[in-house]
Amino acid sequence: MKKLFLNASKIIFFLSLGIFFIWLFMHNLTPEEKKEIYSSFIGANYWWILLSIFIGILSHISRTIRWKLLLEPMGYNPRFNNTFLAVMIGYFANLALPRLGEVTRCGILTRYEKIPLQKAFGTVVTERALDLISLSLAFVINFFIHIDKLNLFKESSIFKTVRQKYDQIENPGYIYWITLFFFAIVLFTLFKFRNRISHTKFYKKIKEVILGFWEGIKSLIKIKKPFWFVFHSIFIWIAYLLMTWVVFFSLPETSHLGLDVGLAVLVFGSIGIVIIQGGIGIYPWIVAEILALFFISGTKGYAMGWLLWIGQTLMVILAGIFSMILLPVLNNKINGKPENHQI
Repeated sequence: MKKLFLNASKIIFFLSLGIFFIWLFMHNLTPEEKKEIYSSFIGANYWWILLSIFIGILSHISRTIRWKLLLEPMGYNPRFNNTFLAVMIGYFANLALPRLGEVTRCGILTRYEKIPLQKAFGTVVTERALDLISLSLAFVINFFIHIDKLNLFKESSIFKTVRQKYDQIENPGYIYWITLFFFAIVLFTLFKFRNRISHTKFYKKIKEVILGFWEGIKSLIKIKKPFWFVFHSIFIWIAYLLMTWVVFFSLPETSHLGLDVGLAVLVFGSIGIVIIQGGIGIYPWIVAEILALFFISGTKGYAMGWLLWIGQTLMVILAGIFSMILLPVLNNKINGKPENHQI
């Protein structure tokens, strides 16, 4: 009951934060501006959003294949169907709580493919590290492409908000050192008294998790098909870029924007999704701020932000629900007998 209350509180908190950002943007708009946003929704060409969803599905297929390549060196070859459905359910779970999706998709492979949870989770940690590196690289590329917009960006609300948050923290470096020192003490204690506590369940669980992480890292070194791993790692982010860019064509005012603008929206929009679970409320605001640097009016930019967010979120919700229904059905059929699997 306590865990259920805690999870419900987290969902309500992130939802409330998203609603706050929606109110923050909308309350200063005039009735004419609100009407303009509504007109943009009505007049948008939703075929481009459907194309964006299709490209998004391709990126998830590519992520599924890459995950299988990471699991291969450990001696596991999960079925593609189960792995893909696990990925989609994971994205769906992430809409509710941060990082819940990573645990969920690993749990699905544990249940249906008999892959130890800690080993599957180790590969997911490796995946996330690669995604962070890729996002950082995309940020650097975006910086050099739009270096002429740097001064304008410094005047934008996004930069000011981040700077204000940073300025509120006195000596932020101390926080990192304290955190690092704390983990170092914990690790030292576990190592120093390992003989005394090696029989406890807690120690065995920690050891199991650490070994699983290590297996995941080693799988990156031992990949049997490095070319295809690199190909899918690149393709995933190209697909992310394209699924953002094609939605620009849904509105006449943004149809002239190029891939370079799509990259800017992708990079800064990703930050919004990290800040607020699912990016609700804050994602459209960030998109409007970025598009304003390219002379797109606030109302059109905000409408574009919502079109992007709705398309991506709708894909995750529908694919997630469909996957939850299909997963036990497919496995019942393969096993030839009914199973009581619940996600």
